[in-house]
Order: sequence, then C-alpha cells, then structure tokens
Amino acid sequence: MKKYKIIALAMLACASMKGFAQDGNVTGKVVDKAGNPVEGALVFVESNPQVQVATDKNGQFEIAAEKGRKIKVLTWNDATKVAAVTDDKIMTIVMDFSSENVDYGFGLKQNRAESTGAVSTVYAEDIDNRSAMNVGNALYGNVTGLTTMQKTANIWEQIPSMTIRGLQTLNGNNGILLLVDGLERDNNWNALNYITPEEVESVSVLRDAAAVALYGYRGINGVVNVVTKRGKYRTREISFSYDHSFNTQTRIPETADAYSYASAVNEALGNDGRAPRYSQNELNAFQSGKYPYLYPNVNWAEEVFRDRGASDIATLTFRGGSTKMRYFTMMNLQNDKGFIKNANANEGYSTQNKYSKANFRSNLDIDLSPKTRMQANIMGVLNEFSRPASAGENLIGKIFTVPSAAFPIRTEKGLWGGNSTWDGSMNPVYLAQGRGYTKGHTRALYADMALQQDLSSITKGLGTSVRVGYDNIASYWEDYRQSAKYGMQSVTKWENGEPVEFNDFEGGTVGSVTGDNAKLDWQHRSFNFQMNVDWARQFGKHDLYSMLLYTYKFDNKNGVNTTLYTQNVAWYTHYGYNNKYFADFTLTTSASNRLDPDSRWGVAPTVGLAWVISNESFMKNQSFIDFMKLRGSFGIIHTDNIPSEGYWNTTVGSGANYPIQDNFNGDGGWAEGRLPSLNGTTEKAYKYNLGLDVSMLKGLTLTVDGFYERRSDIWVSAAGQNSAVLGVGSSYLNAGVVDSHGVEIGLDYTKKIGDFQLSAGGTFSYNRSKIKDMLEEPRAYDYLYQTGKPVGQVWGLQAIGYFVDDADIANSIPQQFGPVKPGDIKYKDINGDNVINENDMIPMGYNYNCPEIYYGFNIGLEWKGLGFNAYFQGVGNYTAQLSSSLYMPLIDNTTISKYVYDNHWTPENPSARFPRLSTEVVDNNTQYASSVWLADRSFLKLRNCEVYYKLPASWLSKIKMKQAKVYVRGVDLFSIDSIDLTDPEAMGSNQWPATRSVHIGLSLGL
Repeated sequence: MKKYKIIALAMLACASMKGFAQDGNVTGKVVDKAGNPVEGALVFVESNPQVQVATDKNGQFEIAAEKGRKIKVLTWNDATKVAAVTDDKIMTIVMDFSSENVDYGFGLKQNRAESTGAVSTVYAEDIDNRSAMNVGNALYGNVTGLTTMQKTANIWEQIPSMTIRGLQTLNGNNGILLLVDGLERDNNWNALNYITPEEVESVSVLRDAAAVALYGYRGINGVVNVVTKRGKYRTREISFSYDHSFNTQTRIPETADAYSYASAVNEALGNDGRAPRYSQNELNAFQSGKYPYLYPNVNWAEEVFRDRGASDIATLTFRGGSTKMRYFTMMNLQNDKGFIKNANANEGYSTQNKYSKANFRSNLDIDLSPKTRMQANIMGVLNEFSRPASAGENLIGKIFTVPSAAFPIRTEKGLWGGNSTWDGSMNPVYLAQGRGYTKGHTRALYADMALQQDLSSITKGLGTSVRVGYDNIASYWEDYRQSAKYGMQSVTKWENGEPVEFNDFEGGTVGSVTGDNAKLDWQHRSFNFQMNVDWARQFGKHDLYSMLLYTYKFDNKNGVNTTLYTQNVAWYTHYGYNNKYFADFTLTTSASNRLDPDSRWGVAPTVGLAWVISNESFMKNQSFIDFMKLRGSFGIIHTDNIPSEGYWNTTVGSGANYPIQDNFNGDGGWAEGRLPSLNGTTEKAYKYNLGLDVSMLKGLTLTVDGFYERRSDIWVSAAGQNSAVLGVGSSYLNAGVVDSHGVEIGLDYTKKIGDFQLSAGGTFSYNRSKIKDMLEEPRAYDYLYQTGKPVGQVWGLQAIGYFVDDADIANSIPQQFGPVKPGDIKYKDINGDNVINENDMIPMGYNYNCPEIYYGFNIGLEWKGLGFNAYFQGVGNYTAQLSSSLYMPLIDNTTISKYVYDNHWTPENPSARFPRLSTEVVDNNTQYASSVWLADRSFLKLRNCEVYYKLPASWLSKIKMKQAKVYVRGVDLFSIDSIDLTDPEAMGSNQWPATRSVHIGLSLGL
C-alpha cells in the first residue's frame, strides 16, 4: 500500500510540474520601432503585476505566463505595450508609435493609442545630437506645432522665443507654459536655459483644449513639457560624453571704409543744402591711408572680434536601478569663450565674453512598499559669466554705428581714440579691452518630491498622490570698470596737400567708476503644491479612470508687487470602450490674484474624443495600416491676461498742467489718470481640434491636426469709442475677439534593412489669425481698419519709386510728411484723394514677431555603425523691418553700411534700393512702416549635420563597453534667405552676429 502511495504522489508531482511548465518558459524580445533592443524595460503579467522581470541588454526577457495571458511592457520613458502570449518560441514586442507615452503632467500618462489630445513628442535621440548648451536651442523644427526662434546674444542670454499655434490674442501675451517633469517651474523661463539636452528624455508639446485643460489660466497658449531621464529597471549604465566646438561669427554686417564714409557724409550734407564736412585733402588722406592717426580707417568689427571662439561640454551620467529603486544622476560642465580679440591685454583680468556652468541632476524612484512609491528630483545650477564693459554701454551697437573715420584706436601718445564728436565711450576697442568687465553669478535650485499611495484596500483602483516643488534662482552682478583719458590730433591747416598745423584734443579722466560694484541683480522663488485622488477600474470592455486634482503655485520676484498666486481645481475622467472608443472630460476652475477680486474664478469644461479605427474588425485583414486613430476635442480655456495691474481701480497721477499751482513747490495738483474697468471677466479661448494619427508599412507615421480657435473677452481699451473731451484715460473692456486657424503635420519614417538603417521625417505648421473686434476707433476708409486683419499685421505706405528732380516733385501728388527733395521716397495714393498721408497706409507683409509658416525636415542613413544625419529648419510668411542705422545711416553721426552705400539713390542711380543720403531725419523717408523698409524674413537653414561612427559591439564587448561613438558635427552651417546685410535671425545694429560651429566629440557607455 505504501508503494502505491509513493507512485500516486510521484504522478501528482509530475502533473504539477507540467502545469508549472506551461506557465513558464515564455521568452521574448522588446525592440523599438527601428528594431533596436530595448534594455531595462519592465515586463509583467497584466493580471498579476507581482510577476515581473526586466529586459537585458539584448532586449530579451523570460517570464512565467501561460498562453492567452496578457503581458505588459513598461519602458523607462513610460511607453507601454500589451501583448497576448502566443505559441511563438520567442515573442517579439515592438514599442511602436501606438505604444508611445503621452505625458499630460500631474502623473497623467497614457499611451498614444488611447489619448485624445493633440500632443507631439520628440525624444532624446533627436535632442541630444545638436551640441546645444540648453534644451531650448535643441528644438528647432523637430517638434510638431512648436515655433522656436533663435536669439543671437551672449551664450547665457540665448533663450529662444517659443509660441504654439501663432499669435492668438491682442494683449501681446502669446507665451507658452513651460513644465519640467509635469511641474510648472519659474515664470521667467530660466529653466529652459539651464536644462541640458543630455538630461532630457523627451519634450512634449500640448496644443489643444483636451491636452491643456488641467493647467487652468496658465495653459491657454499651449504647454511645453520637458521630461528628464529616469532610472531603468535592473540595469546599470555609466556614460560619458565630451564635445568641443570651433565657433565662428557669420555674416557680420560690413560697414563702409573711411573714404566711402567721408564721401557719403559730404554727399548727404550736399543733399541737405549744407557745406561738406571733409575737404578734398581730407578725402585724399582717407583714401591713401597716409596719416592713420589723423585720418584713420578702422574696421571696428575686425579690431574687436577675433576669428574663432570655442566651447566645451562634458557630461557624466549614472543610470540604472532595480525593480524597487531606480536612479538617474548627471553631472554636466560647460564653458564657452567668445570672440573678443586681445581680451588679456590688461594684467590680472580678461575682458573675454566667457561662460561656465556646472549642472547637477538626480532623479530617484523608490518603491517604499508594494503600494507606496516616492519620487524625488533635484537640479542644481552654478554658472558664471562675464563680458567686457557693461550691457548699458552697448559694445555691439557701437561696433556697427561708429564710423571707421571717427578716430584711431589709440593715438601716437598711447591715449584711447576719441574726440569732441565721438568721445572715448564710443571707442569699441576701448570698451572691449580697456574699460574693464562685468561678471555675473547665477545659483539655481529646482527640487520636487512626490508620494504616490495605492488605496485599493479601501476600494479597488483607488489611489492618491501629493507633490511639492520649490525653485530658488538668484543672480549676482559684479562690476569692474575703469575710466581712461582719450583724445586725438586734428589738422587745422593744409599746405600743398600736406597737413602743417594741428590741434590736440584730450578728454576723460583716469580712475574707477564710483558706485556699487556688486549687487543682487534679480531673484526668483516659486513654490508648487499638487494633490490628486484617482480611481481606475476595468469592467469587461469598459475602462474608466477619474481624477480629482488640486494645484497651488506661488511666485515671487525681487521688487514691489511681484507676487503671484494661482490655484486650480479640476475633475478629469477618461473612458475607453473595447480599446476602440475613448472619451475625456475635464472640468477646471481656476483663480489668480492678478484678477479683479470679484471675478478671479473661471470655470472651463473640455471634451476629447478618439476612435481607434485600426482596432475595428473591418481593418483586421489588411497589412498596410498598422495603427489609425481619429480624434477631436473642444474646450473653453480661461486666462488671467490683464490690461494693467489693478485695472479695476481708478488711477491718479500728478496734474502737471492743472491750472492751480502751488507757488512754493510747483505742485500742479492731482488728476484722474484712467477710469476703473468694472464688471470685467476673464479672457477665454474656445478651442476646436480635429486630428488623425496613422502608422503604416511598419515604419511610417503621420499625424495631421487642423485647429480653429476663437479668443474672446480680450481686454482692450475703450478709447476708440470715446471722445477726447472725456479728459481722462479710458477704461478697458472685455470686447476683443480674435479668430485663428491652422494645420500641423508631422511625418516620420524609420526602416532597417539588413545593415542599413534609414530615417527621415519632417514637421510643418501653418497658422493665421484674424481680428474680429477690438473697439477700434473710427477710420476714414474701410481698408484702414485693423479689424479683419491678422494680429500683428504690418501696415505701411506703398513706395512707387523716388522723386527724380524738382519738376517731378512739382508734378506729383503732394505728400504730407514734411518737405521732399529729389531722391526722397514717392508713395502711392491709395484712396485717390490726390494727397499722400496716413490714410494711404495699407497692410503689407506679415508680422515681425512670429512666422505663419514653420517647418523642418531631416534625413539620416547608417550602415554598420557609419552614418550621417542632417536637420533643416525654415520659416515663411515672416517680415523684417529695416529700421536700424545699418539701413538708415549718417543720422546722429552714425556710420553707413557698405550695402546701403552701394545701393542708395543718386541722380545716376534713380531706381536704387534706398533713398538719398541725409544727415538729418527726413520725416518723409523715415516712415518706417513703408515698403522700402520691409523685407521678406523667410529662411531655410541647415541647423545640424553630423557624420559619426559607432564602434562595433564585437570590439566593445572585449573591453566590457556597451557603446562608443565619435562624430563631427556642424551647426547652422548655411542659410538660404533674401536678407542681404546680415542673418535673418540677427537683425538690427545692436544684435550679435549669428554663429556657425563645427564640433568634434565622443560618447562612451559602460
């Protein structure tokens, strides 16, 4: 009997082992859309999350799961994919387009298949390949719907401008909301300049009502969410990268030489009916260069700028973790030395444009228990920057406004050059090398912590989270400047073509500038608090998620009346049916202390819908389309845009012209300034969006969005409806209305064929606005109304040529902008009333601030580790105003550019680009808003071009390395545009020239 018991137990054990074997030995591989293995992804059984493993360096995993069960893959960047266990020996799970993570912030993350909002995302591989010193300058043209415009300035001031869907309001506030890891940071966008591309996992652009609904007043113009890197499951990575660049300035505006300048001045004075400034002897001296201290010919740009600058970026990162704790830590060092020549001419200090920054980040995810997770993020920044002289002395402006003939750099006695017309403070070389320097230090701390708690013990699917954040940024400024004597010798008498008598001029003093030489320049502090309760359940084919959210933000800057409080309460619900139909509903109410106390709260509902067409049964038997989703949204979003601080109060000011005068102190009494703006409401946006997401052919993805928005209740002045007899400033009314519409397209193609990997893609956006109402004052003619035109529309007089001579002036229609002479601009009589005045202004061009068309495209190819990629970016429907002294020369003793000198009106060149020269302000010609002073600012730039080589894995495995890459990279190599004098992104005489750079670098991974 005992024998049979043993046999029965053995048979039972075998049966148990067989059943266990069915649940085990499920192996698979996780790859990205290009077929590359995904390491450190978490794989678990959907019905039992406790059964989980992580993929290895080859993307492979093995997990216990029986056929028919569903396993879920979660990558470190929160992409998710659910797949059913099959009979395949090795499952291949592709993290494709539909599995991408859509991060709305506040812990709300969905895969692209179920999201209803218009959200475009760019990932690390397309951000960290541009050698940019901050993430803002790595986003040109590679995120659908984001218009990013470059700024030419010192490195620490190169914060780009960003808009989403163009200009949509009349109040001038079209700025986006910047988030870092879903948390609003400081309101000055400093974080955009401090965050490095090396620490960024992705950047998402939230564009429609469904995407921005949770952000209340702050999200009306769109949201940019920068998501930083986090740890990986059961992985350990160490990486190091180094990048060195050789920088050059490009398209430096060329000014006229001394002889051309002197000739131009004489010509201009002759046009003004005045005697020439320079005699023929002096012209000859400028032309010959025989007397460089008396008649100098200085190219100030060449004397101030050296040929090349340099920068370095070094980054060390640690990334990895277990299933219980994950980490990402980064240390980044940057330095940049600019283009100042002879910056070490002074003993003990340098006047070079210099910048150095140390950046530290640590992101931690800790599972304190199976139901409690903590997340902690900290970023610290220390930077130091210095420049010659100070910003107020406008070194760049003086390089391009001081004539080459003004004075020598130094006199024969060693004094800095200067005279009674252009004193020593105008000497660009003195400002660059001898004036001293100013230095700034910035210290920033960005810290936040979140705690998530699973409350399913109360009821299944219930959870809560709390998050707090604190930012503290301060900038300190030190000033080390000195004054110096200046002078030059001038000729008072000539004999036989030679100077024989002279006058010595000397001015200035030797010493240090008095006053504070160190101060707190600015400071910004902010505090964030977020709390939410959420509930997620699945009932058969029905998926339900609901969240109640509260947020509070406090901002404070140094100064008076700079504190801002905002808070939001939101209810969000997401519903899905059978993985085909999805709906989002959000109800948000917000408050801001910027608003009238009686109308600080606004309620905003939004709805988002999506239909995953590819999951329908009629799509199952085709292989062309892998994923297709149609989505739409509508919502009302409020904002706290205001016309002025305390707009609900009457303003009172000094009555300087009041008839009752105090004989003792001259006080003119007090007068009402502006009437109060009562019964106000909030500016609102009615947003509509229709979008299509498609992936096909196992590698091609396409997104298309069309949008329409009506912005109403915009604060506008009532002055256009009131008579000047009112005697006080008019109040503001919520009467402005702007309509805008547009389209956005994103395209990406990735394909791996054997050893070849091809990537190509592009983005395109078009937006157009139309003013529907702005309480505009009555106009003499209908075509003069701004109402009906785009926001920011440029207006001007249409030039039809130049007056040829006095007879032409006498026989032409009179122009009411002052006296005219031959060579002055002749304008078109638009209304046919036989007089030219402001009533002949018409719309022309587009606007100065934001292009209507913005696009980018890229192409890349790799073969056995050798590859290249190129990124192009361009804009269209964009207008430039030629209002600087580079185009309007000689006034107030400024120089003349070679371009204007070669293209100005003379009797021999009657069809020139620019009018006659003058040393005076000619009111007729300086109507800046005219076709003469406008230009097409459209351009196409090669933003980035890279050639690289990745060392073979077989080589690296021998030294236990995961990856190694070397590259040569070019940034902003060329521009195709129609601006003749300078780069289209560096317009104006006070703008630093644009730069191009060549980088060499390497990255290593263990």
